[in-house]
Amino acid sequence: MTCAEVVRVVGALAEARPLPGAALYELVRVGERGLLGEVVRVTGDVATIQVYEDTTGLRLGEPVEATGRPLMIELGPGLLGAVIDGVGRPLASIAGAMGDFIAPGARAPTLDPSRRWSFEPHLAVGARVAAGDVLGVVQETPGVAHHVLVPPGCAGVLAEVRAGALTVAEPCALLEDGTALRLAHAWPVRTPRPSARRIPPGRPFVTGQRVLDLLFPVAEGGSVAVPGGFGTGKTIVEQSLAKYADADVVVYIGCGERGNEMAEVLAEFPRLVDPRTGRSIMERTVLVVNTSNMPVAAREASLYVGVTIAEFYRDMGYRVALMADSTSRWAEALREVGSRLQEMPGEEGYPTYLGNRLGKLFERAGRVEALGAPRRTGALTIVSAISPPGGDLSEPVTQAALRVAGALWALDPALAHQRHFPAIDWETSYSLYDEATAPWFAAEVAADWAEVRRELMTLLQQERELREIASLVGPDALQDRERLLLECARALRELVLAQSAFDPNDASSSPAKTYRLARLGRDMYREGAEALRRGVPYERLELGAARRALAAARDAADPGTGAVAATVAGAGAAPAAVGASAGGNGARAAERPTGKGVPHAGA
Repeated sequence: MTCAEVVRVVGALAEARPLPGAALYELVRVGERGLLGEVVRVTGDVATIQVYEDTTGLRLGEPVEATGRPLMIELGPGLLGAVIDGVGRPLASIAGAMGDFIAPGARAPTLDPSRRWSFEPHLAVGARVAAGDVLGVVQETPGVAHHVLVPPGCAGVLAEVRAGALTVAEPCALLEDGTALRLAHAWPVRTPRPSARRIPPGRPFVTGQRVLDLLFPVAEGGSVAVPGGFGTGKTIVEQSLAKYADADVVVYIGCGERGNEMAEVLAEFPRLVDPRTGRSIMERTVLVVNTSNMPVAAREASLYVGVTIAEFYRDMGYRVALMADSTSRWAEALREVGSRLQEMPGEEGYPTYLGNRLGKLFERAGRVEALGAPRRTGALTIVSAISPPGGDLSEPVTQAALRVAGALWALDPALAHQRHFPAIDWETSYSLYDEATAPWFAAEVAADWAEVRRELMTLLQQERELREIASLVGPDALQDRERLLLECARALRELVLAQSAFDPNDASSSPAKTYRLARLGRDMYREGAEALRRGVPYERLELGAARRALAAARDAADPGTGAVAATVAGAGAAPAAVGASAGGNGARAAERPTGKGVPHAGA
């Protein structure tokens, strides 16, 4: 362990000498208060340190202590339900010891060292174990069983196995070479956790939001960028995904967000009921909090802390959703530290390695076969909110994210101002996972899922072109079929793609309900076009009644499917034939699978 002195301080950066053996990203303690920091540059015996805490009052000549290890997070039972800061300190423990404000140099272990967990071993003495093997189980929460894993890099024969009540620091097993295996182990946050192999995407990440699941699906293990200007609902979208998405574990990172937003999350999440267990949703959630009033340098570490925790539960075989809100604040921290290091700036002052760092972060998403036995498959899906200044999607952070993300959910301020939620711009957004997820939707929901999706996308595209014409000549100058298309597309946007977060039947939508509503919107246009072809005037089409029927189906917990298209023809010719056609479609839909095997809040 080497001691040195502070020789220079510039904001969150400090220089220490002599530290000739310092390693890049080595963890150090700075000053008499023991401020936490990382080495970010080594020049001879001078180390430049990025301090993760407020450096106010730091003086020249104060001691600097190198720890000999990188920034690490303790992984083990007790993470679920925890609220930790950007470097892994539990905020509840710090608040109990220091009050409402974190004093510089505060120290607290991530996991409670005094809490005892009931460990049930799955292996006996004499068993040969390797990295990733499941030693046993701890029931971390009523809904999540915590698999105690052999840490990467460890292997051998079990010489002793202990069962019963243990703390995270006590050995639960010993190898013949004397290596102690515990309920928890530490892992460097900047190093991806290893896996046996990566699995191609196939199963969708069901979000409960119709516009996303239907038009822009994301595969489990995929990555998605969610850019949007101020007030477009990025935080609300991520919170809705954390509440309703089909994931076993949720890791929510508040990176540089306003304190009042995170306070709302902390107040609301414990009150939410998990439909799987009937208990608080916090029992399967980890919150990583680094608000805008906390030191900027710690934002850079917060994303790595969150993704490491998510990989840990992925290795247990769980489906994990990581919500990063927002990546722009993380990039701003990189820019600030880079400027203090006098690095050559790139576009808009961001460091030239921004794209490389963002790519490495997104590459940690994926669906994998975990190391060790028994065989298990886990997935880590990354949803990254981005806050482009003025909503400009051409700015560097958004463009860097689009190069590596598999989907784009662009938020439109015009839709947000119209109270259309989620305010997803279907003209800009895209997904590269639609073909990969189509077989799952066809097998689990409806065989014609892809066909319905394609027809609705075509309908929305045609509506955009017609709106431009109608704005010039007026809607009354359009042909009847074009007027019908505009009205049906409007109903589709308002009643199918939009959802109400205040309606318990509409806040989340299962794939089966999403399909029913989408098909009803499609059939509304089909039946109306057929009525026009038979000579029924546009004015006699009962579009108002059709809208009301579609709205009733949306608001119902288990909507019927035959009423909407049957009302379109209204008093037109041969209404009975139209109704029979719609009823036939509804009967066939009732025979299709309804998303079995997808535990979901909206099901």
